[in-house]
Amino acid sequence: MNLPKVLTDLIKAQNEFDAVAYANLFSETAVVFDEGKTHNGRLEIEHWIDHSNKNYQSVMKPLEYTENGTTSILTAECSGTFPGSPIALKFHFDIVDGQIQHLKVTD
Repeated sequence: MNLPKVLTDLIKAQNEFDAVAYANLFSETAVVFDEGKTHNGRLEIEHWIDHSNKNYQSVMKPLEYTENGTTSILTAECSGTFPGSPIALKFHFDIVDGQIQHLKVTD
Protein backbone atom coordinates (compact mmCIF):
# COMPACT_ATOMS: atom_id res chain seq x y z
CA MET A 1 0.00 0.00 0.00
CA ASN A 2 1.41 3.35 -1.05
CA LEU A 3 0.86 5.78 1.85
CA PRO A 4 2.14 9.34 2.22
CA LYS A 5 5.23 9.51 4.43
CA VAL A 6 3.34 11.35 7.19
CA LEU A 7 0.89 8.42 7.48
CA THR A 8 3.64 5.80 7.38
CA ASP A 9 5.33 7.74 10.19
CA LEU A 10 2.03 8.02 12.09
CA ILE A 11 1.48 4.24 11.97
CA LYS A 12 5.06 3.65 13.11
CA ALA A 13 4.68 6.10 16.01
CA GLN A 14 1.35 4.54 17.00
CA ASN A 15 2.71 0.99 16.90
CA GLU A 16 5.72 2.03 18.98
CA PHE A 17 3.48 3.96 21.45
CA ASP A 18 5.53 7.13 20.84
CA ALA A 19 3.14 9.99 21.68
CA VAL A 20 5.72 12.71 21.01
CA ALA A 21 6.59 11.44 17.52
CA TYR A 22 2.87 10.94 16.79
CA ALA A 23 1.93 14.48 17.84
CA ASN A 24 4.82 16.02 15.90
CA LEU A 25 3.21 14.81 12.66
CA PHE A 26 0.41 17.33 13.26
CA SER A 27 0.53 21.09 12.68
CA GLU A 28 0.61 23.36 15.74
CA THR A 29 -3.07 24.22 15.17
CA ALA A 30 -4.29 20.75 14.17
CA VAL A 31 -7.61 19.37 15.39
CA VAL A 32 -8.44 15.74 16.26
CA PHE A 33 -11.98 14.47 16.76
CA ASP A 34 -12.23 11.03 18.39
CA GLU A 35 -14.81 9.32 20.62
CA GLY A 36 -16.97 12.44 20.73
CA LYS A 37 -14.17 14.73 21.91
CA THR A 38 -12.21 17.43 20.14
CA HIS A 39 -8.48 17.90 20.78
CA ASN A 40 -6.99 21.21 19.63
CA GLY A 41 -3.31 21.82 18.98
CA ARG A 42 -0.25 19.62 19.03
CA LEU A 43 0.20 19.54 22.82
CA GLU A 44 -3.39 18.47 23.44
CA ILE A 45 -3.05 15.86 20.68
CA GLU A 46 0.08 14.52 22.40
CA HIS A 47 -1.82 14.18 25.69
CA TRP A 48 -4.75 12.49 23.91
CA ILE A 49 -2.60 9.88 22.16
CA ASP A 50 -0.47 9.28 25.27
CA HIS A 51 -3.64 8.63 27.30
CA SER A 52 -4.98 6.35 24.55
CA ASN A 53 -1.69 4.44 24.38
CA LYS A 54 -1.67 3.86 28.13
CA ASN A 55 -5.31 2.75 28.26
CA TYR A 56 -5.65 0.71 25.06
CA GLN A 57 -2.16 -0.27 23.81
CA SER A 58 -3.67 -0.12 20.33
CA VAL A 59 -1.66 -0.93 17.22
CA MET A 60 -2.67 -0.20 13.63
CA LYS A 61 -2.53 -2.38 10.53
CA PRO A 62 -3.45 -0.52 7.32
CA LEU A 63 -6.22 -2.17 5.28
CA GLU A 64 -7.21 0.42 2.66
CA TYR A 65 -6.23 3.94 1.62
CA THR A 66 -7.89 6.55 -0.60
CA GLU A 67 -7.17 10.20 -1.20
CA ASN A 68 -8.82 13.13 -2.91
CA GLY A 69 -6.79 16.33 -2.91
CA THR A 70 -5.77 17.08 0.67
CA THR A 71 -8.33 14.65 2.13
CA SER A 72 -7.20 11.08 2.83
CA ILE A 73 -9.01 8.14 4.38
CA LEU A 74 -7.04 5.31 5.95
CA THR A 75 -8.96 2.24 7.05
CA ALA A 76 -6.94 0.31 9.60
CA GLU A 77 -7.41 -2.71 11.81
CA CYS A 78 -6.83 -1.57 15.37
CA SER A 79 -6.12 -4.12 18.04
CA GLY A 80 -5.37 -3.60 21.69
CA THR A 81 -6.73 -3.93 25.19
CA PHE A 82 -10.28 -2.73 24.55
CA PRO A 83 -13.62 -4.53 24.12
CA GLY A 84 -14.25 -5.80 20.61
CA SER A 85 -10.58 -5.80 19.61
CA PRO A 86 -9.63 -5.93 16.82
CA ILE A 87 -11.86 -3.44 15.01
CA ALA A 88 -11.61 -1.59 11.70
CA LEU A 89 -11.59 2.19 12.05
CA LYS A 90 -11.51 4.94 9.44
CA PHE A 91 -9.04 7.77 9.92
CA HIS A 92 -10.09 10.86 7.92
CA PHE A 93 -7.08 13.14 7.44
CA ASP A 94 -6.53 16.56 5.94
CA ILE A 95 -2.85 16.76 5.07
CA VAL A 96 -1.19 19.97 3.90
CA ASP A 97 2.53 20.37 3.21
CA GLY A 98 3.32 17.03 4.84
CA GLN A 99 1.57 17.81 8.13
CA ILE A 100 -1.75 16.59 9.42
CA GLN A 101 -4.17 19.51 9.85
CA HIS A 102 -7.26 17.55 10.85
CA LEU A 103 -8.08 13.98 11.90
CA LYS A 104 -11.48 12.47 12.53
CA VAL A 105 -11.72 8.84 13.66
CA THR A 106 -14.90 6.91 12.78
CA ASP A 107 -16.00 3.30 12.72
